[in-house]
Amino acid sequence: MNPATEHPLRYALVNELHARPSPRITAPATAVFVAFKEPRDAANRDRAQDLAHLGELVSRHGGPRPDPDDSHYQGQLGRHELKWESHTEFVTYMAMTPGLPIRPFDPSAAAIFPDAWQHAAPGKRVAAVMIQVDLLPDDPAEALARIDGWFARDSLAAIWVLDETAMVAGDFRIDADGWMRFAIFVRPGTSDGRIGRLVHRLVELETYRAMSMLGLGRARGLGNRLNELEPRLTAILESMTDDAQPAEQLLHDLLAVSTQLEAQAVLHSFRFGANSAYEAIVHDRIAALRETRFLDRQMLTEFMRRRYQPAMRTAKSAERRLATMLERTARAAELLRTRVDVERSAQNQKIMHRMDRRADMQLRLQHTVEGLSVVAISYYAVGLLSYALAPLAGRAGLDKTLVVAVLTPLTVLGVWWAMRRVRAQFHDPGSDDL
Repeated sequence: MNPATEHPLRYALVNELHARPSPRITAPATAVFVAFKEPRDAANRDRAQDLAHLGELVSRHGGPRPDPDDSHYQGQLGRHELKWESHTEFVTYMAMTPGLPIRPFDPSAAAIFPDAWQHAAPGKRVAAVMIQVDLLPDDPAEALARIDGWFARDSLAAIWVLDETAMVAGDFRIDADGWMRFAIFVRPGTSDGRIGRLVHRLVELETYRAMSMLGLGRARGLGNRLNELEPRLTAILESMTDDAQPAEQLLHDLLAVSTQLEAQAVLHSFRFGANSAYEAIVHDRIAALRETRFLDRQMLTEFMRRRYQPAMRTAKSAERRLATMLERTARAAELLRTRVDVERSAQNQKIMHRMDRRADMQLRLQHTVEGLSVVAISYYAVGLLSYALAPLAGRAGLDKTLVVAVLTPLTVLGVWWAMRRVRAQFHDPGSDDL
């Protein structure tokens, strides 16, 4: 094999496929899972703080130190096997322990994640799940009777998964200690890898469910903001039908509304895009479970359709409403700009017409002044010439009046010709023609 023929990312991309293997869990067992997310701008968080937080937990239990360049970690911490993963917006911790607590879902099972350590996390806890994995009784109805006191009846979902290899039950409620509970009953002989993949899908389902629903609060806040802006936009659009309303003022008001809408779009675009991606993952994880009905209990898809999908539709509705209002403002702004251009064109035509009239008046005035100038210049020229030719006329025996009479038309004609020549050169400096 010649390394020169290999793409520099080939091995890194292949290794990524195997970077986060599902855990292997032997029933009975307990899995505790937490996910932390920065409240703001989580995608650009300082990931060194996440690694430091992981390192503190590992140091408490004397486990192997994590590699600072890795986005995942798996190691044995005493009786617990810890699995850590860093994602775009959040980090997850899952600790798996053999056996079950004496009391079902006892908070002591989560002692590996102390409260003080959780409070010191760089982000806030967005998911906390406790899963108990036990063997399925010969009569599946016994499992249903066993969980009767663990979950709320009105929201309990109990399903067969993976071709009836296991039964999963959960009510998607948070108990008094802050944990969401799931119970898994697997048939004897189910492989450790299959149990681990099932647990992993459940915690991913809850994590991505929580992450996708973060947009619900944003959608409600956006809805309130749009409720404030929509009447202003509607009033501007209605005013556009009134020709008496100044188009430039309407355009200024419309741009103010458009600016605020664009600001909302920038503020919420990442969240809404992430919501759609997380929602797709939720549906993918549900489909991967291959659920079927367990006795007469509610299925997971039924629960999600009634409780989860309305929240997603609310977020998508707010996103579509924002996009619709942006389109309306864009179309209205284009119409107003066209109207302003038309009005300015009409104003320019009026200005040009007035300028033409003024130029015509100036031309007439120029001709008048030109005529008066010819007379005035000729008058002074005749006077000067008469004084200059008077001695000559006396010697020649000519009357001075006769000399002035002869000089006057010649002088006027000469002055008129000279002014015509000056004007022609002024309008066409390169021409010597009249």
